[in-house]
Amino acid sequence: MTTATQTPYAAVGSALPFWLSLGMMPVALIGVGVGGWATALLPLYSWGLFSLLDAIGGLNTANANPETDEDDIFLHTLLTQIWFPLQFLLLCGMLWFVPRANDLGMAEKITLFFGMGVVSGTIGINYSHELMHQKSKVERWCADLLLATVLYSHFRSEHLRVHHLYVATPRDPVSARYNEGFHRFFPRVLRQCHVSAWRAEVAMLARKSRPWYHRANPYWRYAALQGAMLVLAYALGGWMGLGLFLFQAFIAIWQLELVNYIEHYGLTRRHLGGGKYEHVLPRHSWNAAHRASNWLLINLQRHSDHHYKPDRRFPLLQTYSAAEAPQLPYGYPVMTMIAMVPTLWKRVMNPRVRAWRKAFYPDITDWHAYNKALNPLPR
Repeated sequence: MTTATQTPYAAVGSALPFWLSLGMMPVALIGVGVGGWATALLPLYSWGLFSLLDAIGGLNTANANPETDEDDIFLHTLLTQIWFPLQFLLLCGMLWFVPRANDLGMAEKITLFFGMGVVSGTIGINYSHELMHQKSKVERWCADLLLATVLYSHFRSEHLRVHHLYVATPRDPVSARYNEGFHRFFPRVLRQCHVSAWRAEVAMLARKSRPWYHRANPYWRYAALQGAMLVLAYALGGWMGLGLFLFQAFIAIWQLELVNYIEHYGLTRRHLGGGKYEHVLPRHSWNAAHRASNWLLINLQRHSDHHYKPDRRFPLLQTYSAAEAPQLPYGYPVMTMIAMVPTLWKRVMNPRVRAWRKAFYPDITDWHAYNKALNPLPR
């Protein structure tokens, strides 16, 4: 890896491309105001534009100095901190206006809230992911508020107490198994993540000699915030508003789980015996150095480093070479579209998984038997 020292001036300049995500706000308003074809602008902006920019801009393999002072990345962190009020205002405005807009047909209204789900999933949940990893109570509260807008508050518990501990093992529901298509992965994750997150929080309380119903259980907070969002959606938009709110929440969750599916597909940590696994290394997450989609997703595609150093803020995440971490052929916008077609996904990714196995674990010659011993799911 190459490491470049980041000066305060360079930090300001490097922050500006990440602020392109704010472009989704006026794009959404154009869709609401114009209607018709303009209602599809949000997916085109996030998936289409950034896929095109990836093709033009190529890879960014430069790394900031991971010891950069937080004062020098103020503009980066400010973006994630202001996102909740902006997204909340956009969502509330759409919930009030769209159900009452007689000039918009039902198809247009649904398309607009599909786009809103893209905003709250592609950006909102992603920013909540960054915020929940921070020590600041304000930032963690912003994470909770963002998750409540998509009714997926348990993601915080599941991500911090399950996923980061058990990634690339059978104990992690969101580590996609080899040969498991997304359409099988998605319903499995929806079932298992609620259970695993709840059990993790109850176990945490038990270690402190507290019952599940103790006020320290974050599920009370999750329920209150999500309940408040449901009431607000109905108050702003009536039954149609509530239905559209639920639809955008589903789209956001679908976006999140598509990304989860991509990030660790087919990767397995070595089992050491006795239920223990090797330490998480960059090799256990797919890495993508695509420049533009990393702007949109605040370096989420540098996922290998995120799991290796979970408390590292997004502008300081490092990218890795193919010798250190497996590489995706495209950025997430393209990869999520490929994942929706399982035969195409397997054609693209299964050879890469097999190459990863040969490169990092050449001593394991029978992966079918190895995985079957660890996990009852077919491989």
